[in-house]
Amino acid sequence: MPEVWQDQKVSQSLQQKKKLLEKDLHFFKRISGQKEELEVLSELAAEGENVEADLGAAVDRLEKDLQEAELRALFDDPDDPRNAILTIHPGAGGTESQDWAEMLLRMYLRYAERKGFKTEVLDHQPGDEAGLKSATLRFEGDFAFGNLSQETGVHRLVRISPFDAAKRRHTSFAAVFVYPEVDEDIPIDISPDDLKVDTYRSGGKGGQHVNTTDSAVRITHIPSGIVVQCQNERSQHKNKAAAMKVLKARLYELEKVKQNAKLDKLEDAKSDIAWGNQIRSYVLHPYRMIKDMRTRVETGDTDRVLDGDLDEFIKAALVLRKKTARAGPQ
Repeated sequence: MPEVWQDQKVSQSLQQKKKLLEKDLHFFKRISGQKEELEVLSELAAEGENVEADLGAAVDRLEKDLQEAELRALFDDPDDPRNAILTIHPGAGGTESQDWAEMLLRMYLRYAERKGFKTEVLDHQPGDEAGLKSATLRFEGDFAFGNLSQETGVHRLVRISPFDAAKRRHTSFAAVFVYPEVDEDIPIDISPDDLKVDTYRSGGKGGQHVNTTDSAVRITHIPSGIVVQCQNERSQHKNKAAAMKVLKARLYELEKVKQNAKLDKLEDAKSDIAWGNQIRSYVLHPYRMIKDMRTRVETGDTDRVLDGDLDEFIKAALVLRKKTARAGPQ
């Protein structure tokens, strides 16, 4: 139907669906090929051929892709295939909480490496002594939002603080919020009159490469009170474009939350980064344990998780989301 392609919005939506279906088909063909390879190697091994190493590698590849296929089956939200915008904010607690926020930043960057996502740090506000005051990242890759959306919430850390001379145990909190990046096929109406745009000099550690121009951009959306900023690029124009991308993502998510009648819950979580609201607890002293409060999944291998291996926690959260959706409103 030629008239369909004359409607830009419809044609873009169809192209996006086509791209996703092509990726799914390619993924299925890859698994099918690995299965056939495994069958051939098994036959050769049965005939006495020395293919143990190849057979083991083939099993590992197939097992990894089957786990990925199982995970993809859990993505049923229309926004799951999109890229993601992730923000990190430390709670009260000064340097200790700011250091915890930077640990989370490293964890998500390492997670992205494991998943093959492309990452971009759009904004990074360093702490006064260590850590960070806030950070905004962009993740590009298949189902980036679907995966990272399950990380939204408060993350709690218990450890002996390296910043405490008395070596006392401290509890710190940091909030993570994840938004789907809005493509051009989703119209987000933002009036220039609703925006307050400020420019400032980018922060940094100093030295010959420090930015000496007011290229960093902060945008305030007056009706919603949402504030976004970007200082990663040297060009003020590029920083403004990146900040607008983050603003569109947050406004889109805000509208979704309103439609789902979850706005009050989200705002409560944002205003109280403290006890009782955490989705996950990371205990490094007096014992080592990471536990998700929603799914009850836990592990003692804290180093592995803090190094970005989040698949077990994310998969369990996606399973819970699917079960909750099937159960419907209570």
